[in-house]
Amino acid sequence: MDHATDSEISAALPSVEALQSTLRQVLFGKEELIDLTICGLLARGHILLEGLPGLGKTELVKGLAKALHLDTKRIQFTPDLLPGDITGNPVLQETPQGRAFVFQPGPIFANLVLADEINRASPKTQSALLEAMQERRVTVLGQTHQLPDPFFVLATQNPIELEGTYPLPEAQVDRFLFKLEVLRNDASVLEKIVLGRELGVEPVVEPVMTRAQLESLHALVRRVYLPDVVANYIARLVNATHAGQSEAARAVKFGASPRAALSLASAVKARALMRGRSHASFEDTQALAQAVLGHRVVLDYSARIEGLTTRDVIQSILQEVPVKDGAVPRTLQTAQA
Repeated sequence: MDHATDSEISAALPSVEALQSTLRQVLFGKEELIDLTICGLLARGHILLEGLPGLGKTELVKGLAKALHLDTKRIQFTPDLLPGDITGNPVLQETPQGRAFVFQPGPIFANLVLADEINRASPKTQSALLEAMQERRVTVLGQTHQLPDPFFVLATQNPIELEGTYPLPEAQVDRFLFKLEVLRNDASVLEKIVLGRELGVEPVVEPVMTRAQLESLHALVRRVYLPDVVANYIARLVNATHAGQSEAARAVKFGASPRAALSLASAVKARALMRGRSHASFEDTQALAQAVLGHRVVLDYSARIEGLTTRDVIQSILQEVPVKDGAVPRTLQTAQA
């Protein structure tokens, strides 16, 4: 595959910047969150947004859908939701050959699916997304149905401590490229929201990118050059999330999967494009490691005793693993100094 050129990257940047500008008018004071969401979109990944109710998670996804002018469906996840309510069901209908069961597609058949409050549905219902998110197809009664292209799931969830929530299965969590935390706004941003918004009135969002432009960006991201040394760094970071492979992972029960390495590789290429570069870098990898790896690492009971979080573990791994194989880790450099 030929690699993307600097001129191709420069030509693509205006459409990315237009999308960034539009979303910043939808969600105030969340520039990093918006950039990560766009990065995940360019990497063709699914995104999980976690935060308390009312912080703008759903508004961000709705604004993205309008700006991209894609076919969008919203699924409100509730305890009584069934798998067939998502994938679709066969319905008995009259056909030229007589009465027969005809598959009626569910809301999963869209370019962009907003899975609202995904952790309020039972694990059985959540699992209906597994095949769709990984293979971009669904199988109902032995028949396989391809999903539209492109296909993205942008899910929102409330913190697990809230009443009426279920933890997502690890297999489902692993299918999200990013898990992004949506934090509350400070007073200055709240003032801007009060002055610029009215309760119950959605912001006006105009389409700024066509499907053809989005598909062109996806093709360009795949052609961004991933140097061997960066690929090696990604592999060593993911390997270091497993117990016994690094000091930082001493409290890890399960580390990140090979899918995590592929996800991180795709994401760093997307970030490089957004920064106007035709090659991925170590800095791209370090900037995205938390968003890609944090939700894929499962800690053991000793982490609770030590008060460790997955964020702490990933940060320690970034400190411990040198960017170049064989170099002295920064933790040891500090100790020697």
